[in-house]
Amino acid sequence: MARSRSHTRRRPRSNPRGVLTVRGGGFGFVQTAEGAFFVPASKMGGAFDGDLVEVAPLPPTGGKGGAKQPHQGGSRPADQPAARVVRVLDRAHDTILGRYEVAEPFGVVVPGDSRIPYDIFTMRADRPDIEDGSIVRVRITTFPSRNTAATGVVEEVVGRAGDEELGVDLIVARHKLETTFSEGALAEARAAVLDEEGALAEGYRDLRGRFTFTIDPADARDFDDALSLERVSTGGTAIGGDGVQSLKQSSLRCGTRLVNAAAPDRSKGEEVPAGVRFVDGRGARAARWRLGVHIADVSHYVPWNSSIDLDARRRATSVYLVDRVIPMLPEELSGDLCSLRPGEARRAMTADLYLDDEARLVGYELYPALIESNARLTYDEAQHMLSACQPTGNADAVETLADLSGPAVLNDPLAARLAALSRIAKRRAAAREAAGGLDFDTTEAKVRLDGEGHPVAIDLRRKTEATSLVEEAMILANETVARHLRDAKFPALFRVHDKPSADSLAALVPVLQEFAWFKDIDQNRLVAGDPHVLGSVLEASAGRPEGELVSTLVLRSMKRAVYRPVCDPHYGLASGAYTHFTSPIRRYPDLVVHRMLKAQLRRRPERFDQEVAALPWIAEHSSSMERVAEKAARESQELKIVEYMERAVGQAFPAVVSGVTTYGVYVRLENTAEGLVPLKNLGHEYFSFDPVLHRLTGQDTGTVYRLGQRLPVVLTAADPRAGRLDFRPAREER
Repeated sequence: MARSRSHTRRRPRSNPRGVLTVRGGGFGFVQTAEGAFFVPASKMGGAFDGDLVEVAPLPPTGGKGGAKQPHQGGSRPADQPAARVVRVLDRAHDTILGRYEVAEPFGVVVPGDSRIPYDIFTMRADRPDIEDGSIVRVRITTFPSRNTAATGVVEEVVGRAGDEELGVDLIVARHKLETTFSEGALAEARAAVLDEEGALAEGYRDLRGRFTFTIDPADARDFDDALSLERVSTGGTAIGGDGVQSLKQSSLRCGTRLVNAAAPDRSKGEEVPAGVRFVDGRGARAARWRLGVHIADVSHYVPWNSSIDLDARRRATSVYLVDRVIPMLPEELSGDLCSLRPGEARRAMTADLYLDDEARLVGYELYPALIESNARLTYDEAQHMLSACQPTGNADAVETLADLSGPAVLNDPLAARLAALSRIAKRRAAAREAAGGLDFDTTEAKVRLDGEGHPVAIDLRRKTEATSLVEEAMILANETVARHLRDAKFPALFRVHDKPSADSLAALVPVLQEFAWFKDIDQNRLVAGDPHVLGSVLEASAGRPEGELVSTLVLRSMKRAVYRPVCDPHYGLASGAYTHFTSPIRRYPDLVVHRMLKAQLRRRPERFDQEVAALPWIAEHSSSMERVAEKAARESQELKIVEYMERAVGQAFPAVVSGVTTYGVYVRLENTAEGLVPLKNLGHEYFSFDPVLHRLTGQDTGTVYRLGQRLPVVLTAADPRAGRLDFRPAREER
C-alpha cells in the first residue's frame, strides 16, 4: 500500500524585526524581540538609520575566538549574531539635509548625517540656480536598492557650507521647526495693547501696589512669572510682629535692581479676603503667609482660533537653542506685552496661596490682575542675596518661618522675602519627599558663545536655593490650579507622569548591585515602583562618585511625563493632580489651562466647545512637540560642546563610564561632554559583553569596564559635523 503524503501546510518563516541604529563607520545594530543583531555595512539593503527593518540572520563565520572586534570599519562583534536587512518596513526619513554637488546632468546631495551613506541624485535642470556647495533639503522620491541609486527633488536651500551658524541651522531644518510667523499673526501682535483702564473695567484686580519681583536665568528671553510674599493677619491682628516691614526705599546694598520700592505700610499684615477657598477645616486663622504667583495673562492676547493661536498651536512650545530662541509667540507679545518687566504694568493671572508656618497650603484664590514688577533678579543675584544678605547667613539656621520677620532684615525687604521663600521652599520640598516625590541630581550644561557664535566656555548649572525657591512656588501653583479644575469637574489639560514599569526598574538592580550601599535597599519594593525606595537609592548615592550616574539611570527608567485631558497622578512629584499653568509664553498647554481657568472663574467664551473638543489632539501634539524641542535643544548644545572640545584633542580628562555597548564604552567628562571609547581603543584582546550588568570583560587580562567606573581618557578626535567625540583610555599616560 502506498504511503500517504502529508498535507501539513508549511508555516511561513518569520524574520526578526526592529529599528536600525547605524554607527558612523557604516555598520549598524538592530534590537529585536529575538535579541540584538549586528548588520555589516555591506548588508544594509538600502536602509537608513532609524528605519524599522526586517532582518535575516547570517550564517556564523569563524570558530571560537575567531570572531572579529567591531572596529570602526564595521566588522562583526565577537559575541553577537550578524544579520542582513531583508526589507524596510517603515522609513524614518522622507527628507534629508546635505551638501549639493554639481555633477551634470545631476545635482548630487551628499547627506550631512554620516550614518546615511547613500547619495541622493536630483536633476540639475530642475534647480539650476543652486550653487555648488550649498546645503539643501531634498525629498526622497526613490530609496536606494541593490540595483538603483536614491533619487529626489530639492525642496529648500538651507545655507552655504562654512557659514558660522549653519550647524544650528541644520538642526532647525532637520526638525522642521517653524521660524517665521504668518502675516495674520504678526498683524494681530502689532495691534495688541495693554489697556490698563479696560482691564480694571473687566474685573482685573489692581495689584500694582503689591511688591512683586521676577527671578530668572541671566540669559532669559522672556519673563512670564513673578512672585510676591507677605505676612497675613486674621481678624485684623498682626501676625509675627513687624512682618515683612513697610517698604521704604531699599538700601540696594546687595546690588539688587529695585524699581518703585516704596509701597503702602503693611507692617500689620494682610487681611485674608472673604473669597479665599480653604482646603481644610482650619480656615483663615491658620494662614500666616500669602505667596503670590503671578503669571503673564497671555490668553487675553491670544484667543482661540486667532491667527496667533493657530501659529502657537502648531509650534506648541518655544525652542531654546544654544544660540537663539525660536519663540512660540511673536516678539511683540513674548518680549513685550506678556513679559513681566520691572516698572511696567502688565496683565496677569494670579494665584494667591495662603500657607501656615509649616508651609502647608491653607487656602487659595485665583483671579486676573494688573501687576507691576518691582525688581528683576537673576538666579545668581538671588543666590548671592540669600548667602550674603540674610541675617544669619544661613537659611538652615532659621528654626521657624516666623524668625524671618524680625528687625534684623528690615533694611532690605527683598532679602527678607527671599529668605522666607527659601525656607518655605525647603519645607515644601521636604513634605513632597516624605510623600514619595523624587529629587534627581542632574547637571545642566550651557555653552557660552562669543559674538560670532564660537564657543568660549561650558557653564554648568546645578540646583541652588534660588532655583529651588522658584521651582517650589511654581509646583505649588500648578498643583493648586490642577486641583481646582479637577474638583470643579472642568475640562482642562493636565500634566501626567505614569508609574515606571517593573521591567525598567528590574533592569536597574544588576547595575546597582555593584555598589556596596545597595545591600540595604529592598529590591522587591524597588521593582514594584515604591517611590520611597527609589528616593532611598538617590539619597544613598548622593555625594558619591557614582551619584550623578545613578540619578541618570533612575531618571532613564522613568516614563516620560505627558499632557492628557484627564487628571491622572504625577508619579515623580507624588501629586494627585498636576498641570502646567506657569509658562504660557513658551508652552501652549499652559495657555490652554489659562483659558479654561478663566472660563471656569468667569464665563465661557463663544468657541469654548471647539477648544474642549480639541483637547485630546492638543495634548498629544504638545507632548510630541515637547520631545522635538528638547531633542533640538540638546543637539544644538552638543554641537557647540564638540566644537569647544576640538581645541582639546590630545588632552587627558577624568571621566566616568556612562554607557557600555558591544562596540565600546561611552564616557562622560566633568563638563558633561560625552563620547565613545571604541572597542579597538580598549585593546586587542577579545571583550565579552554582559548586557545585564552593562559590563565589558577582557578575555586575556580580565580588564573590566562597567557603568559608573572612573576612567581617565584622552580625547583623540572631535567631529562637529557628526557631533562625535572619540577617546582612548589614558592608562599609558604618565
